[in-house]
Parts: sequence; structure tokens; C-alpha cells
Amino acid sequence: MSLLVQKYGGTSVGTVERIQAVAERVYKTARDGHQVVVVVSAMSGETNRLLSLANEISARPIPREIDVLVSTGEQVTTALLCMALAELGQEARSYTGSQAGIKTDDSHNKARITNIDTEAVMKDLQSGCVVVLAGFQGVNEAGEVTTLGRGGSDTSAVAMAAALKADECQIYTDVDGVYTTDPRVVSDARKLDRITFEEMLEMASLGSKVLQIRAVEFAGKYNVALRVLSSFTEGEGTLITLDEEDAVEQALISGIAFNRDEAQITVRGVPDTPGIAFQILGAVADANIEVDMIVQNISGDNVTDFTFTVNRIDYDRVSEIVNTVAKELGAADVSGRSDIAKISVVGVGMRSHAGIASKMFQALAKEQINILMISTSEIKISVVVDEKYLELGVRTLHDEFDLAQNSQ
Repeated sequence: MSLLVQKYGGTSVGTVERIQAVAERVYKTARDGHQVVVVVSAMSGETNRLLSLANEISARPIPREIDVLVSTGEQVTTALLCMALAELGQEARSYTGSQAGIKTDDSHNKARITNIDTEAVMKDLQSGCVVVLAGFQGVNEAGEVTTLGRGGSDTSAVAMAAALKADECQIYTDVDGVYTTDPRVVSDARKLDRITFEEMLEMASLGSKVLQIRAVEFAGKYNVALRVLSSFTEGEGTLITLDEEDAVEQALISGIAFNRDEAQITVRGVPDTPGIAFQILGAVADANIEVDMIVQNISGDNVTDFTFTVNRIDYDRVSEIVNTVAKELGAADVSGRSDIAKISVVGVGMRSHAGIASKMFQALAKEQINILMISTSEIKISVVVDEKYLELGVRTLHDEFDLAQNSQ
């Protein structure tokens, strides 16, 4: 008998019929002799509906009250799923984050889990009851409801799996696993049987939407075996583990990730003195805006050009901030563009193989795709290109590194 944590996202519980289908799957798992904790999201579209109600009331809703409001979405799902399980003859009990002992810090709308008291959950599991937990939420030391940010149900599931020392955390989504790249861009993209936490973390951070980044970080930290499965079809999905020995030997590159939502800012003619990078990026950080790739080039006469990328939605705000800082620094000018995209090759096999970067650059050059920026890590190489070349670039690299189904 195994202890399994199963998480079902919004599309998996989007209708009453889908909730009943999930209940059938959970019922079968329990009848096979497993202890089951189910973590659910709000029904598809429900969180957006609740937020729209808040925005009709106030242009700047109070974060504490937003948490109280949106946390109800998951609670609706837990109750309905428990009812569906009861109809099948399976005892089940719904839990809010607070009832499940999930303690967080005080950061409303983006709280982090600090501790989980599993006593109540374990008691129900040991009695043969299925526990159905509202994901995405917890409670702070003051007893106030907090939420973990968008996609936080993945984090709830992984955290609960770690606290319970579950045998596996199964993330059920609308895809049947992790692919070498987005099948909508490359039709013969291959589903991976397994991938390392490190590779999955890179792919999640680079644009893959299969798993939430914080959930992957949490799973890697506490060595929680993660499996991505489809709630619509049967299959083994993709297992995400710490074990990279096979991956190093079998696959040079595991996948091609990409992100369309990129924008670039360049500050030219900045004095080449210590602290310049901090003065520019510090102002951006103070606005709570994340910076991605950074390039600094000495352009002569004791001046430097400074280029960095941000998420496209932050482009206008960052341009405003940087223009103000540039005037204070006496920079020559500030320019930017939001028609760029990032393509990345990811694989732990890079650690034991040379020449990956040159192979990548040569393949793009053959297609006349100009590289605007380059960033590397131990298991990743990222390039920024014109957005119009994104899909061509992804297909080119997918072929270059033999990632298609029929090449394995």
C-alpha cells in the first residue's frame, strides 16, 4: 500500500461531469489499497470570475480580502468532489488549508508555506478516508487566510506530499506528460518518460507551463517523486526525480523551452564605474520587477552599454524607470523593444558533452536567425531572437538535437 498525493487542476475539475470523472479515478486508486490525499484547484475560470467581482467593487482591492475571496473557489471543488466520492461509496472529507494545518508567512496573495501539521490528515487516512484538500491556500500565525499565488495548488500538493512522506505526488493536468517541446509548435515532439528536477526547473522557468516553478523547487528540495499525468487519458506520464545518471548517458538535450513574453531594454553610454549595474537594476528591483538576461559591453571612452530583458507586461513600467535613472547617470540614450522571444536548450547531458553551444548557434545561423543575446548555465543555453523567428528556431533546434518521436 502506497500513500499518494493526487493534484487536479482547474480544467480537470472544470464541470460537474469532470469532477465525477475525477471521483471515479480517486475511487479506483483507493480501492486498489492506496491511501489518497487529493489536492484540487478551483473550477476552471472560477478564480478569474471572483477577481473580476473584486475589481468591480474596487480598483485596488485589499490583499487580505482578496485571499478570503479567491480561497472559496477551491473550497467549492473540495465539497463537490467529496459528494461525488460519497455517491460511489467512498468515505471522503474536505479540508481547507487551515484545517489541514498548512501554516504560511504573512504575505497575502503570494504566501510561502512555513510548516504543515499533518496530524488531522493522517488520522483520516489511517481510518480509510480519502482526504480532499483545497489547494492554493493556508493560514498565517494570526489565523488569517492566505493564498500562495497563481498555480499555488501544485505547491500545496508537493508540500503535503513532503510533509506526509508520500510515495509519489501525481500532478493531473490537461496534458499527458512533459514533452521535448510544445507539441503545438513541433507536431512530433516526444513525451519524456522521465526528467530530472534540475531540467524540469529550468524548463518551467523558461516558459514551460506544465508545472509551477515553486512546486518543482519544493519537490527537488525535499526529494518528492513527482509524476505528471493526464486526467483525460490513461498513461504513465512523466516521472520527475533526482536521479540523473540515466539522463546523462541517454539524452544530450532533454527539451527545447521558449518564452514569447520577453522585452529588452538597452542603456547606452553609461559611465564605466563601479555600482552602475546596481543603480540601474536596483531601481527595477525596487519596483518588484524581475530581470532575466543581462549583458554589459564596454564600448570605449570609459563608457558601457547595458542590456537586459524583462517580462513583456513590465516593459512600459521598466522603460519609465530606466529613462529616469539614465538621466541621473548621464547616459547617452535608452532604447528597447518588445518583439523578441527566448529559446533555450536544456539537458543535464551538457555536463559531460562539449560543443552544444556551437551546434546550437550553427543550426540557427543556417536558418538566418540572428542571435541578439546569449545566456548559459551548467545545463541550459538560452538565446534571444526576433519573435518572428521563434517557431522556426524551436523546430530547427528540435531537429538538430534529434528530439522527435521517430528519432529515438
